[in-house]
Amino acid sequence: QVQLVESGGGLVQPGGSLSLSCAASGSIFGITFVGWYRRAPGKERELVAGITSGGTRTYADFVKGRFTVSRDNAKNTVLLQMNSLKREDTAVYYCHASVGSRGYWGQGTQVTVSS
Repeated sequence: QVQLVESGGGLVQPGGSLSLSCAASGSIFGITFVGWYRRAPGKERELVAGITSGGTRTYADFVKGRFTVSRDNAKNTVLLQMNSLKREDTAVYYCHASVGSRGYWGQGTQVTVSS
């Protein structure tokens, strides 16, 4: 079992920045990939960014150049730095960890981009 807890969401103005954190606990040594997903109102959940256990990063086209995913191994945490935020980035952001054929979700954190 893996437990994931997201934090760092909130309200920010367009052009601003936020940093999200996903803290993992439990059987974390089997994690092969941690992804950040989001679900905007009325839309399907979509992958935003992710990082493998080997450090390979992947980004959705709509966040390239604005978001950065990274790991803090000492804290068992995956971070998502979000810069140049746009209104269309408003969504609930979820952390997901892949362990073999299993997947684990966090509870989500709301990000609202509005003036």
